[in-house]
Amino acid sequence: MSEEIVNRVAQSALVTLNLELLLHPGERVVYDIKDNLFQGLILREKDFRAFVKEHDWSQYAGKNVAIICSVDAIVPTWAYMLLASKLQGHANYYVFGDLEALEQALMQEAIAKVDIEEYRDAKVVVKGCGSEPVPTYAYVEVMRKLLPVAASIMYGEPCSTVPLYKKPKGA
Repeated sequence: MSEEIVNRVAQSALVTLNLELLLHPGERVVYDIKDNLFQGLILREKDFRAFVKEHDWSQYAGKNVAIICSVDAIVPTWAYMLLASKLQGHANYYVFGDLEALEQALMQEAIAKVDIEEYRDAKVVVKGCGSEPVPTYAYVEVMRKLLPVAASIMYGEPCSTVPLYKKPKGA
């Protein structure tokens, strides 16, 4: 007697949200302003403006840029703003901060673009593993976004989930 094998996971009403698909594929690079400092201590406006004018900003095309100063130096705020003005139109994205800050900003922007209505009253599984690492703060952020709309939220894979939230009856 042969019984047909039924894939109950595929037939379920579960909606999977894979945060890995939200990761921007662009290269991540660091622009360290320390290379523009006079004697590694201070930014000289005239020299910096000349550098900014002559630098090939097109090398950042499509890249995600973290702007930092890795040394204890006197760097006026306007210098970072000037760098941003030059990265605009070339870089995909840029932030003041390290690579972790860049990754967080990229993920927050991606999560903000998620159409939350796709998950209204749905049983959502936030995919928990994949080939690319997804930072923990992304899971917390997506939970914050899903809680007001989802009927239930689970973590893991549709075949093996950890229940996290179930909307109270009548809510």
